[in-house]
Amino acid sequence: MELLPGGGGGAPIPKKQGFRSLKPVNADMEQVLAEQPVGVDYGTLDNGLRYYVRCNSKPRMRAALALAVRVGSVLEEEDERGVAHIVEHLAFSATKRYTNHDIVKFLESIGAEFGACQNAVTSSDDTVYELLVPVDKPELLSQAISVLAEFSSEIRVSKDDLEKERGAVMEEYRASRNATGRLQEAHWILMMEGSKYAERLPIGLERVIRTVAPETVKHFYEKWYHLCNMAVIAVGDFSDTQGVVELIKTHFGQKIPAPNPPLIPTFQVPSHDEPRFSCFVESEAAGSAVMISYKMPADELKTVKDYRNLLAESMFLYALNQRFFKISRRKDPPCFSCSAAADVLVRPLKANIITSSCKGKGTIEALESMLIEVARVRLHGFSEREISVVRALLMSDIESSYLERDQIQSTSLRDEYLQHFLHDEPVIGIEYEAQLQKTLLPHISALEVSKCSEKLRTSCSCVIKTIEPQPSAVVDDLTNVVKKVNLLEEEGRISSWDDEHIPEEIVITKPNMGHVVKELEYSNVGATELILSNGMRICYKRTDFLDDQLVYQLFTTNLTPDEEDVKIVMQMAEEAVCAQDRDPYTAFANRVKELNYGNSYFFRPIRKSDLQKVDPLKACEYFSKCFKDPSTFTVVIVGNIDPTIALPLILQYLGGIPKPPEPIMNFNRDELKGLPFTFPTTIYREVVRSPMVEAQCLVQLCFPVELKNGTMVEEIHLVGFLSKLLETKIMQVLRFKHGQIYSVGVSVFLGGNKPSRIGDVCGDISINFSCDPEISSKLVDFALDEMLRLQDEGPSEQDVSTILEIEQRAHENGLQENYYWLDKILHSYQSRVYSGDVGTSFVIQDEGRLKVRSSLTPSTARLALQKILPFPCKNQYTVVILMPKSSPFKLLKSVFQSTRTNYGRKTKILVGIAGLAVLAFSLLRHSRSAQNNSKH
Repeated sequence: MELLPGGGGGAPIPKKQGFRSLKPVNADMEQVLAEQPVGVDYGTLDNGLRYYVRCNSKPRMRAALALAVRVGSVLEEEDERGVAHIVEHLAFSATKRYTNHDIVKFLESIGAEFGACQNAVTSSDDTVYELLVPVDKPELLSQAISVLAEFSSEIRVSKDDLEKERGAVMEEYRASRNATGRLQEAHWILMMEGSKYAERLPIGLERVIRTVAPETVKHFYEKWYHLCNMAVIAVGDFSDTQGVVELIKTHFGQKIPAPNPPLIPTFQVPSHDEPRFSCFVESEAAGSAVMISYKMPADELKTVKDYRNLLAESMFLYALNQRFFKISRRKDPPCFSCSAAADVLVRPLKANIITSSCKGKGTIEALESMLIEVARVRLHGFSEREISVVRALLMSDIESSYLERDQIQSTSLRDEYLQHFLHDEPVIGIEYEAQLQKTLLPHISALEVSKCSEKLRTSCSCVIKTIEPQPSAVVDDLTNVVKKVNLLEEEGRISSWDDEHIPEEIVITKPNMGHVVKELEYSNVGATELILSNGMRICYKRTDFLDDQLVYQLFTTNLTPDEEDVKIVMQMAEEAVCAQDRDPYTAFANRVKELNYGNSYFFRPIRKSDLQKVDPLKACEYFSKCFKDPSTFTVVIVGNIDPTIALPLILQYLGGIPKPPEPIMNFNRDELKGLPFTFPTTIYREVVRSPMVEAQCLVQLCFPVELKNGTMVEEIHLVGFLSKLLETKIMQVLRFKHGQIYSVGVSVFLGGNKPSRIGDVCGDISINFSCDPEISSKLVDFALDEMLRLQDEGPSEQDVSTILEIEQRAHENGLQENYYWLDKILHSYQSRVYSGDVGTSFVIQDEGRLKVRSSLTPSTARLALQKILPFPCKNQYTVVILMPKSSPFKLLKSVFQSTRTNYGRKTKILVGIAGLAVLAFSLLRHSRSAQNNSKH
């Protein structure tokens, strides 16, 4: 079946011949897959530590490191709930050799950004510490491995260390108490009911985070953190693996193992024949949804037969998802979207999970549709046509992976070895896996794939839940649907699948081929620009980063939706608007935009009343009109393309787009206007109170930015450096010094300006963090104090060096990625300095970056902070703080509490309190009266 239009000649790409010439392998089903991981230097030190070391050049001069520990929250006792996660936090803040987050500062100084390149995660079964570090200097790899060695046995748990980190852990806990977090927790407890996993979520309990003693944390660390429970993984651009193994031995080999470390116990999750049901009502939920989970023991993957079974299950999920997609596009569909996936939940347990989003009060209909489709497969199976499509998709996926095997990221290989250590998943190598799939896929029949549906019965440890913002479904409804569908299946009253007609080709009539009018080479970009006969501009850059890149442009299709399409899209849009209104963050975000940008139409929130004004036919007409004139488009293609193959396709399917006789969207960019908005000229500090199920607090501190046209290119790069400087320094103050936040983000907005070559550029720079509502205003003052200090004194030499190093390492990584080059070339076309020559535009931007880098010092950074931001910064800014809405009684209580500690207040304050009490009771009586009236 040909799904894509045929190409126009040219020799086949040699690498694809390589895949097609792969020989089939011995398909003995009982053959054991590699017990030792392939392609990696693998072993165990005398003290029990395992190691995996592999050379890999993607990205160049970088190493992806990890310390994997088979210790998670399920090992905690009742008074330790959350301690495994606290230990992970303490690792980065204090060890025997490092203190006060010096590990973070060191790693940032070598360009390993906190969060992006250095991070850790605690789960129920394990804890993993990850680093991505440069290795262009010999000592850097040794230092990074020494950091992992500190994590393994030298984490310090003093009273001061713990107190400094409680706030950050508590803020991470508070952030998890939103709608998504509450739903995830409730679902987890439902899934794991009857096992210890149900009571050991990694985030822990608030009381433990706030009060746990250092001795308790230290006891957990010393009890479970043993080298026999750990593995070090190093994948990177090394000259050889043996040198890295020697470094691991140097830093870990001298550590003496404990004489009798406790065995890591296994905790089972009991199965159940009867399905479990739950109807979650979450007032802040993004929409209505249904989830069906079928739990089962995690599969062993030891033999070729196991691998074949895994392939069959993948084909089953692919085929089922294709059906779900088609159902969601039918007239008046039961759900907006639906998909099935497999996931390992905990070490002994996996699940097949089907999830759908649906319209309000539509959960019962969606559930019935989901159950019927699985039952339909059991009764009638998949057709050979369906499976042939799936087989082709999987074959295409493995072919791409095989062809791009030299482009695998070190982080991806690191993750493979993590799975080998933590879950005993075999590592067989992409070459052998490609041979296996090529051998097995053609012989997996539709019948074999269809039999996977037997695992998705409601009698197989099934858990069914609905999520709704307002209650409509109840457990009895879910039970009745299950009984109904089971009865329909038993009686054979579910019809077979109506396989819709699929066209053999996307483009039925091939367009007339265009031709190249002009060809330009930009050697500094490594790109070629073609101007086609219809006016379209094509810029392509040939890289060896990825081999598969496809571009589709639909210029010749008029978008004319029918009534049902419009109804579905509008329904989805209305649900999205309603979900925003339920979200406590919406009022906060809307006020931020209103305050900083005024009443500009571009920033106003969309209301349901706005949707009612939309004319879908006019919208589609405008959309189609935008794609009618190919001469207004520049298409940028970056990837491993062969021009001899690509050019005929470009000329036929892009050059063949007809050019209209007259320009349709003719405009001069110098005449276009920017968005109308003006930043406030004074100080605004506001609190937005929003109804919340659980208290959340978010802060946005914002400053205006104005860049002068003459030096705009340099200043745009400078703003990028300054934003990273502010992010790093405010993080150091609010988290590392005061220990009151989890993370901070600094972002720059320069959109909305007119695209002409003249005029200054205006925008803003914003600082965002979440925190305890009680101290939000104090933390804003701390951030302002630090910014003012930087404006007055400037950053240190080390601060500037760290920022330059982080930017340089990110730049070096980007040069090896298609997305980076695509972005750079697009920006060169879209830049104000572009005047027809993308090479010149590229040079101007690159020179601007280098100029800023070479001139950035503590002094120039200080002057830039004074010039680009208001100076002093405390003279012009906006602060919006999201706070939970308090009830009248809470407000009354807080007033009484504040007066009890201040006896010197005047009598009129007491009169005011009395008046407030009368108002509160009046409001209460009125609300009760209204409720009683509504009930009757």
